[in-house]
Amino acid sequence: MSQPVIIKSNRYGINLILDKTTPFRELLGHIKEKFLESDKFFKNARMAISFEGRELTPEEEYEIIDTITQNTSIHIACVIDNNEIREQLVKQKMDEYDSMAAGNTGKIYKGTLRSGHVLESETSLIVIGDVNPGAKVVSAGNIVILGALKGTAYAGETGDDTCFVAALDMNPMQIKIGDVIGRSEDKGFLASLRERRKSTAEPQIATVSGSQILIEPITKNTFNNI
Repeated sequence: MSQPVIIKSNRYGINLILDKTTPFRELLGHIKEKFLESDKFFKNARMAISFEGRELTPEEEYEIIDTITQNTSIHIACVIDNNEIREQLVKQKMDEYDSMAAGNTGKIYKGTLRSGHVLESETSLIVIGDVNPGAKVVSAGNIVILGALKGTAYAGETGDDTCFVAALDMNPMQIKIGDVIGRSEDKGFLASLRERRKSTAEPQIATVSGSQILIEPITKNTFNNI
């Protein structure tokens, strides 16, 4: 091979073509250099990886993946045998990874979101501060506001209506969960919101019930039922 390491991208990840004659330790150096050069292109990408050109032990595969993840922002979701790569198989593995990641990880933002500020996340999101009128929080997962929600919150933005929005002070302009919307100008939603605010000073949670947004106080059993 003219190059000891060649990166080829495909729809769901990358195929790493490796020279079979280059000593492995030397090869790791070339891999590190190659991915450092490509980090801006692959920035924060989640992808599957496959290997071609030489036989690798599981330990060598691990060292290659560790080299990539330690020196770039790339997230390796899975390793696929090159002779078994099929679009549907890779898609299934990537979807499983995304689903697992969305359920087990989240981001934290500290500070007040003011009018015109849009905060987006591919995972569940915790905001330590207020979301003021005109500000918007968008998450593929759940949203928790450790402060006042006075702006807009959009949870489950990929269409997941099993997500929720929780806030210490629930007074939103709009809440959207999956494809279900509740607006402050909607009489039913506003009446429900006012009733809840009158009856309790506790933190509240918004979920989808039928085709409507339901807001209710958070209790110790709330999250057992979600």
